[in-house]
Amino acid sequence: MTSFGVILYGPPGAGKDTITSELTRIRRHFALYQRLKAGPGRTTGYRLTTTDHIEDLSRVGDLLYRNTRYDAEYAIDRRGITALVNDGRIPVLHMGQVVGVGAVTAFPLHWIRVLLWCPLDVTESRSAGRKDKDVDARVKVWHETREDVLAHETEPWTLALPTDQLSPTESANAIIDAVAASASAEVRNVRGLVG
Repeated sequence: MTSFGVILYGPPGAGKDTITSELTRIRRHFALYQRLKAGPGRTTGYRLTTTDHIEDLSRVGDLLYRNTRYDAEYAIDRRGITALVNDGRIPVLHMGQVVGVGAVTAFPLHWIRVLLWCPLDVTESRSAGRKDKDVDARVKVWHETREDVLAHETEPWTLALPTDQLSPTESANAIIDAVAASASAEVRNVRGLVG
C-alpha cells in the first residue's frame, strides 16, 4: 500500500492553515506535521525546541530541511514524519521555500506537491484579519515567495491552486482527489499563476 504525504507551499496568507484544517475535517487521516521551531513568534502548529536540539538532529542526519525566517529557526525531522505515517496518517507539511520542497520529497512517500497562491492584497487583508503583529514582514515574505517560485518555474507541482478563487473546501477536495488518483507532479504555468 502506498503511503502519501502532502506539501502545501505558498506565501503567507495563501491558506495553508485553513486548507489543512479543512483536510483534517473532511478526512481524519490527514494530519498537520508540526515543524520544529526555535525562536519567537507564533507557537500554534509547531513543536517548540532549541537551536541546540535542531543542531543535534542535524548532526545525526535526522533533518530533511531547516531554515530561518521571522527571526526563528525551523526544521523538518524524519522522526516526526515517520511517526505520523506509522500511525496511519497522511502528513501535511507547510513549506515556504521551493528548495525545502525538494529536500522533503527525498523522504520515501508519494508526495502530493501543492502550490497555493494568492495576490499580495489578499495576503495583506488575511494577515490583518488574523491580527498578525508582523504584517510588513509577511508582505516581504510574499515577495520573496514570488521570486522563489519564478526562480524555480520548472519545479513540478501536482496542483497549483489560486486560493483567492477557490474555497478552502474546494482546495481540500482537489487535494483529496489527487491523493486518491496517486497524481503525479508536472511542470505548471507558474508565471500565469503568480503574475
